[in-house]
Amino acid sequence: MNRRELFALTPAALLLSACGSDPEEKVAAKPAEPITGLRALYQAYGMARSWAPDAKVLHVSSIDIAQVKAQPGKLGAWQVTFASESKAQKRAWVACVFDVSVTLRKGIFPESPSNWSDDHRAFLIAAAQIDTEKALEVALQHGAEYVKKHPTMPIAYYLEMGRNINLPVWRVIWGESVGTSTFSILVDATTGTYLSTQS
Repeated sequence: MNRRELFALTPAALLLSACGSDPEEKVAAKPAEPITGLRALYQAYGMARSWAPDAKVLHVSSIDIAQVKAQPGKLGAWQVTFASESKAQKRAWVACVFDVSVTLRKGIFPESPSNWSDDHRAFLIAAAQIDTEKALEVALQHGAEYVKKHPTMPIAYYLEMGRNINLPVWRVIWGESVGTSTFSILVDATTGTYLSTQS
């Protein structure tokens, strides 16, 4: 076969190759799945340890994004803030499962560190053993009446050291944020025990 015959066959060969391609390649990409608070925490922790080997958890807060449908105990993005006594700094990482904007991208990205003085609010990551799915389950048991009255209200999550106990606490929040919510339930993030209802 000479070069001219080879060139004449090339378009047909390419067409046959395209027809025989894997049909799975034509399937639409799977929608992004939301993640739990502890998953985001542990994903960010590895990076925080590179920044400061003594990094402790300061707080974790959920970020609801329209592009990823929330599931019980799971959201599309989380902000995880760590503190370092040796550096006297705190630093946040944002874990997101979808490209929302230039500043909120898929992956885990750090924000700039800022000054922090040890106020005993940071805690070892090992103390956070209860995930947001379980925290929500406990909160629903104690907030059933409120949930019935507000079935479509968004739910947010916030992890921090407890004010009255020396253990981390999940705050399950009905509303957009702690500041605007009129109802939230505190759950011990180490044992999963119901602590209190705040309204």
